[in-house]
Amino acid sequence: KHNFYKVKVRAYALNSKNEKMYGDWSSWKYVSPQPDVTSKKHTQKGIKINWDKINGADRYVVYVSTKKDSGYKKFQTTAKNSATITKYGKNKLKSGKTYYFYVVAQKKVDNKYQSGAAGEAVTGINWSTIIFIAGMMIMVEVMADAGFFRWLCMLLAKAVHYRTRALFITFMIMSFCLAMFIDSITVILFLAAVSIELAKMLKFNPVPMILSEIFCANLGGSATMCGDPPNIIIGTSLNFSFSTFITHTGLIAAISMVFIVVYFLIAYRKELASSSDIDKLAASMPSPAEAIVNKKNFALSCVIFFCAVVMLVTHALTGLTVAFIGLVIAVFSLIASGKKALHMLKLIDYKTLLFFVGLFIVVGGLEQTGILEIIAAFIGRVSKGNLKLMVAIIIVVSAFASALIDNIPFAATMVPVIKSLAATQGVDLSVLAWALSMGTDVGGSATPIGASANVVGTSVAAKNGYMIGWGKYCRTAVPATIIAVLISMVCIFVRYC
Repeated sequence: KHNFYKVKVRAYALNSKNEKMYGDWSSWKYVSPQPDVTSKKHTQKGIKINWDKINGADRYVVYVSTKKDSGYKKFQTTAKNSATITKYGKNKLKSGKTYYFYVVAQKKVDNKYQSGAAGEAVTGINWSTIIFIAGMMIMVEVMADAGFFRWLCMLLAKAVHYRTRALFITFMIMSFCLAMFIDSITVILFLAAVSIELAKMLKFNPVPMILSEIFCANLGGSATMCGDPPNIIIGTSLNFSFSTFITHTGLIAAISMVFIVVYFLIAYRKELASSSDIDKLAASMPSPAEAIVNKKNFALSCVIFFCAVVMLVTHALTGLTVAFIGLVIAVFSLIASGKKALHMLKLIDYKTLLFFVGLFIVVGGLEQTGILEIIAAFIGRVSKGNLKLMVAIIIVVSAFASALIDNIPFAATMVPVIKSLAATQGVDLSVLAWALSMGTDVGGSATPIGASANVVGTSVAAKNGYMIGWGKYCRTAVPATIIAVLISMVCIFVRYC
C-alpha cells in the first residue's frame, strides 16, 4: 500500500476476428497511493498534520484549500512526513474557518520529480518545450543585437548583384533554411524589414517577396524539431530526436520547397522585373559589413549558433535533452552579451511562455477527462483502421484547422489524440506524427492569422505602407498550401503506407 510502483501500460483493441491488437508500450512511470493523513493537531503556529510515509518517495507536496473539491494551492514541499500549515495562499489561516488539505508523494527520476496520486496538474506541463523555447529566444535576441540577420541578408543580396528575381529566390531559400533552426517569427521579422529596405532602394514591390518568405518560413519550420512551435511540442511530447525529424519531415519539406519556389516564380512573374537602372542603384547600396553592430558579439553569437545546431543534430547520440541544450544556449548567449545580459532577459517574450504553460495544463485536463480519446475513437471509426485514410484525415483536418486558428494549441491538443489513435488502431505513431506536423505547419500558411509568422510579416509590411488584406494574401497562399499539403500526403503514402 505505502510504496511507489514502476508501471507501464499499452492499449489493445479487438479486430473483426475478436483478436487483440496491441499498441506500443508507454514509457515507464512511477505511481503511488495518496498518503493517508494520520493525525491533525491545532497549534499556536497553525495546523500540524502527519501522514504515512511512502516507500521510495523523495519528497511530499502539501496542498491547502477552503473548499473540499476545488481551489487547492500549494503550501509546502518537504522531505518529512509532517508539516505545520500556517497559511492558505498568501493569507494566514483564520480562526473558525474550515480548511481542507491533501498530500502528494513525489519520486526523483532522471533529475525530474514524478508524482503519485493527484499529481496531474503538477506534471502536465512540458517543461522541456518551455526551457528550450526560452533558450532559443535569448540566443536569437543576442544574434539580432549583434547585427547577424541584417548582415546575412545584405551579404546574400550583394552576392546575387541585387537582381530582383535572384533576390526573390535567394530570400525564399534563406527563409526556409533559417526557419529550420530559428523560430519563424524572428526569421520573418528581419527578412520582411530587410526586404522592404531593399525594395525602397532598388525600386520594386516587396509584397510578393514578403508573402513568399512567410510561406517558406512555415515550410522550413516543418523540417526540423526546433523549427516551429508545433514541431517542438510534437517532438518533446513523443521523445523524437532532431535527426529523426529531419530525415522524415525534412525530406518532405525539401521536396515541397522545390515545387513552392517554382509556383511563386510563376505566380509573381510580372512583379519580378528588375529596374532599368539596377546597376546604378546597386552601386549605392551599403556594404554588408556596415550591418555588424559589434564585431566581438557577432563572432561569439555565430559560434554559439553553430554549437546549438551541432548539439541539436547530435543530441540523440550524446543523450543531451532539448531542455539542457536550451539552457546551455541561454547561459552562453547571456555571457556573450556582457553588460546587455539583463536587457536581453527583458526582451524574452514571457507572454508566449506563459501561454505555453497554460496550454499544457488545459490539454492535460482534456486528456484526463477522456474527450481526446473520444476524438481518437471517432477518427478510428471513420477510417476503419485504414492507415492511408487516417493520414489523410489528420493532415487535411490539421491544415484546415491551422488556417483558421493558431496552429500551436491545435498541435498540442492533437498529440494525445494521435497517441490514443496509434494505441487503439495498432498503427505506427510516428507516421501519424509526420502527418500532424506537416498539416499544422503548412496549413498555418493559408491565411494571415494561421501562424504567428503570418501576423508578424503582414504587420511589418503595413507599418511601412504596404497593406496586405485577406484577398491579396490568400490569392497566392491558399493554392500554395494545397500544393504543399498534397505533396506531403503523397510522400507519406509512398514512404510509410
